[in-house]
Amino acid sequence: MISIPHLEAALAAIDAEIKAILYNQSLSLSEKDEKMLPLLRENKVLKQAHEDICYLRDNPPSSPIGCKAGSYREE
Repeated sequence: MISIPHLEAALAAIDAEIKAILYNQSLSLSEKDEKMLPLLRENKVLKQAHEDICYLRDNPPSSPIGCKAGSYREE
């Protein structure tokens, strides 16, 4: 799956940004909190997406028909 390396690269980039903010002595704790909160949220979403894609890669859907959601759609 092509998306897994991209997710891993994004996670590494966010981790580097978080570490840079943590080690920045010129920022106050409240400034660090303000800058890190969106990064931590994004990190959480990317980790969940990575786990989900890895799970689907390792455990592909067993149904040969595929998703049945389209069969219930009224057009």
